[in-house]
Amino acid sequence: MVTTQLSRRPSSPFSWSRARLLAVALVLPLGMNACGYNTIQSYDEQAAQAKQNIDAQLQRRADLIGNLVATVKGFAAQESEVLTAVTQARAGLVGALQKPGGSDPAELANANQQLTTSLSRLTVTVEAYPELKSNENFLRLQDELTGTENRIAVSRTDYNGAVRLYNEYIRKFPAVLTAKVTSAKPRTYFEVTDAASRAAPTVDFKK
Repeated sequence: MVTTQLSRRPSSPFSWSRARLLAVALVLPLGMNACGYNTIQSYDEQAAQAKQNIDAQLQRRADLIGNLVATVKGFAAQESEVLTAVTQARAGLVGALQKPGGSDPAELANANQQLTTSLSRLTVTVEAYPELKSNENFLRLQDELTGTENRIAVSRTDYNGAVRLYNEYIRKFPAVLTAKVTSAKPRTYFEVTDAASRAAPTVDFKK
């Protein structure tokens, strides 16, 4: 009796490799979503973008105040003590913005509040110079400063909201496990930590 054997075509190793890669490509995103990795990255990116907005507005404020000091000096150069205090506080904010390795939100908040304190003294000084108060360049700068400070307030709210969302998420299960494995750390809020600076008055040159 002659036995007929059906020949089988050997499976291609290349085909199996492609099948395994395809399976990984389909399953991996599901696993990353389930463990919270993708959400952590998304929330962290939102907070990072909001932080950049704060930095940009604070840099604009520092630039405007530099111009403001120069304008005031043209009318009241004798007020050197007040002008020096503002200049030094401005330098502190710029230094915090340009800190190697990236700026720290709490440090920025403190530096910005110290600048606000110095500016409040300048508003009192300006009252003694009617010509300065009516100067076109001074009026333009104070309007731009007011607008910038409003944008800083909005950016601060947006950033702290994004940070709260991110920080709360990485404390929840199972994201807390993923955060530990990926070394995802809580972000710092943009808020004044110096108790003495919290009572600084609001700057308003129009009073």
